[in-house]
Amino acid sequence: MTALIETLPALGAVLILGSGLLALLGFAFIRRHNVPRHKLCMMGAATLAASFLIVYLTRWALAATTPFRGQGAVRLLYLAILGSHSVLAITLVPLVLLALFRALRSDFARHKRIARVALPIWLYVAGTGWVVYWLLHHY
Repeated sequence: MTALIETLPALGAVLILGSGLLALLGFAFIRRHNVPRHKLCMMGAATLAASFLIVYLTRWALAATTPFRGQGAVRLLYLAILGSHSVLAITLVPLVLLALFRALRSDFARHKRIARVALPIWLYVAGTGWVVYWLLHHY
């Protein structure tokens, strides 16, 4: 069981990075007016993000938190990235749910407005999630 728990942070990093890449690919498809592929990518991105959340909460429930070992400037950098990542990740959840809800209801004008806000945040959260993982587990 311990070995499985130890793999969860790496799995979470892969899931959140994958969700960001699929969201970016979905954006590229909608820019080319390829709605079916856009929808497929965005549903995949949302599924990976939800899977990440399950993995993250499972890890958090089953194991102690991992303390950051860095000191000095790198610690300040880590905390700044972690803080912005955490606040924006929490903000992102209702934005994505609202964007998905509007798209599924075919309210595309309002979907587009919220998606324009959500996508940059999603990409930032996915990228900084990877940075936080690397700094916490490999620095």
